[in-house]
Amino acid sequence: MNENLFTSFITPMILGLPLVTLIVLFPSLLFPTSNRLINNRLISLQQWLLQLVSKQMMSIHSTKGQTWTLMLVSLILFIGSTNLLGLLPHSFTPTTQLSMNLGMAIPLWAGTVITGFRNKTKASLAHFLPQGTPTPLIPMLVVIETISLFIQPVALAVRLTANITAGHLLIHLIGGATLALMAISTTTALITFIILILLTILEFAVAMIQAYVFTLLVSLYLHDNT
Repeated sequence: MNENLFTSFITPMILGLPLVTLIVLFPSLLFPTSNRLINNRLISLQQWLLQLVSKQMMSIHSTKGQTWTLMLVSLILFIGSTNLLGLLPHSFTPTTQLSMNLGMAIPLWAGTVITGFRNKTKASLAHFLPQGTPTPLIPMLVVIETISLFIQPVALAVRLTANITAGHLLIHLIGGATLALMAISTTTALITFIILILLTILEFAVAMIQAYVFTLLVSLYLHDNT
């Protein structure tokens, strides 16, 4: 394959204008709404999945934490659909861009931290200094806990970016190897193609799991601060 390995990660442009906004808005068209009294099977399945996910994530939260339900459900739907659409051939995956993932992680993390300082000021400050800490270690532990707090959104964004990017690169490399081996050894190419199919199935699972993990960690940060 003559295509550059990282071509699929370049932001698509038309007439010098980036198409990221349209790509980000496109997944919202995949979740139809119905005003009918009796829904069809697709919308019924969609509503059942939404109820299952929201019950799974929000059951541990207090009343204040449950006000975030709509935001968290929208987040998991957006990340999951974007990841799955990115597995289509010649498509662009916004979640491979660290800047976009940081743009999602930092505001959500900041919202949970601000909520904690507003509602549980003493408990939030107590996280910086565990009980029973020896006096000489107090300055060092405060610095360490502060760094660990500010590293949370970076870890969220890097985890999502690394997992999605690694999967796309593996599919690209194994696909290229399969095409190259077809002219050399049909048997080896067939084995490589089977590996490619298995890897693609795995990537579908990873796409959904990473959406769930990202949202679940935001939910846990919210739980610690409400």
